[in-house]
Amino acid sequence: METDAGTARVTWHRAGKARLVLAVSHGAGGGIEARDLQALASALPAHGVSVALVEQPWRVAGKKVAPAPKTLDVGWRGLWPGLAKHGLPVVAGGRSAGARVACRTATELGAAAVLALSFPLHPPGRPEKSRADELLGSGVPTLVVQGGNDPFGKPEEFPEGSYELVEVPYGDHGFVVPKRAPLDQDEALKIITDSVVKWTASLG
Repeated sequence: METDAGTARVTWHRAGKARLVLAVSHGAGGGIEARDLQALASALPAHGVSVALVEQPWRVAGKKVAPAPKTLDVGWRGLWPGLAKHGLPVVAGGRSAGARVACRTATELGAAAVLALSFPLHPPGRPEKSRADELLGSGVPTLVVQGGNDPFGKPEEFPEGSYELVEVPYGDHGFVVPKRAPLDQDEALKIITDSVVKWTASLG
């Protein structure tokens, strides 16, 4: 799919009778193979939600590092007509940098809601560099799913707001849980998928 930032790619996991589209993009250091994105793509179609996994142009071009936030927003805007063309409500989502893009552009693009996975509230060790204004400014129903041990912002660091927040205990920025944790990796991913299934059902 062509955008003003270059060629992007959308991989669809379609529901039989879709009532919503969840469009989710990756972070600044990884792609759509991220465990949480793959888990959602596997689980949600059975619940009437088609999942569109979005690869930003820089990733399709084989680059290792994401461009500036404004360029990410340009790529996301360019994709939106293709995501919305079926006439279904579209939930904007992403992990890490992708979550920031979804929050920044939700109102402008007419997103039904925002799913923010591993929202990078601040750079690791730099809580004074808060990005809370992006999250709080989404302007639509928003669900944050955050690892309990995420160095980019633990759940207790998040400000009060109208969004919902689900914690994945012991999870890091990629929702990896340590082997000594009382829950295993599959259980951690089930917390993510179960919470998103429940939340998308509440959107109508």
